[in-house]
Amino acid sequence: MRGCKYGTHRVVGENVLPQPAKKISNDMNIYDNEILIDVQALNIDSASFTQIEEECNHDVEKIKAKILEIVEEKGKMQNPVTGSGGMLIGTIEKIGSDLEGKIDLKVGDKIATLVSLSLTPLKIEEIVDIKSDIDRVEIEGKAILFESGIYAKLPTDMEETLALAALDVAGAPAQTQKLVKEGQSVLILGAAGKSGMLCCYEARKKAGKTGKVIGLVINKEQADFIKENDLVDEAIIVDAQNPNAVLNKVLEVNDGKEVDLSINCVNVSNTEMSTILPVRDGGIVYFFSMATAFTKAALGAEGVGKDVDMIIGNGYTKGHADVTLTALRESETLRNIFKKLYV
Repeated sequence: MRGCKYGTHRVVGENVLPQPAKKISNDMNIYDNEILIDVQALNIDSASFTQIEEECNHDVEKIKAKILEIVEEKGKMQNPVTGSGGMLIGTIEKIGSDLEGKIDLKVGDKIATLVSLSLTPLKIEEIVDIKSDIDRVEIEGKAILFESGIYAKLPTDMEETLALAALDVAGAPAQTQKLVKEGQSVLILGAAGKSGMLCCYEARKKAGKTGKVIGLVINKEQADFIKENDLVDEAIIVDAQNPNAVLNKVLEVNDGKEVDLSINCVNVSNTEMSTILPVRDGGIVYFFSMATAFTKAALGAEGVGKDVDMIIGNGYTKGHADVTLTALRESETLRNIFKKLYV
């Protein structure tokens, strides 16, 4: 039996796509155009994991229980507060008859899914471990990839955990590579985080010697870190929830001028105006953060008379897996940082 390529046949009781659905079927008997994955780990997206962790008072057993509760209720790992998911790593267990021989996968291949867990049918048999410092949940379980689902085969020239850590945020550096032009000034909020560091690397590469990349971080330790590792031209220490302070700091380090482009990689809410305010008229604002409230962004830009192009962070950009893995191959600094933090 063949299902819809976008997975609507899995939606329970609604006429919607799997991502906005309240519940999807996580029956692991696959349709002819689905792929069954034996799952080893979930990388919960940062905004989602932070919210769950805080709700559970950082208690690991409560975090486990909350994740199991969400998956049991929804058939997928979609945080009911943030609406976001993450991605998974696993091994191909079975390929539907309609896809066999027509895709570049075979049983036994190890992949990272590049579609969100917020639309992926998932069944967790057991949570083996929670690695709170890197938002990773090691499990025994199964998941299904729809015909339209995107994925990356895990590379053989680096550790799986290293590749997964980077692929988890692959959309951000790839979009940065497309957006930044030579000579531009770029503000990156959350510059010391996983997506932030990759964006800094791509922004500096594209902006070149005549450009300027400014990294916004929350404390001196992070500022020293991104400066010492030559990820930015300037580091500013300021609360991303304080737009006036952000604007003043940016003007201070950017010769009194607003930036051409800002990129939001933070994992907390209420940072929309701090992303918009420091950008010049005609500039670009890129919200990669899933903690963004787009109503606040749209009305906020209007409220301060900012004529800027605002881009919603699409987790998928053509070639994003290659862009991100190439960054790790090119930059020994980035590779060593990611190994230390995420492997």
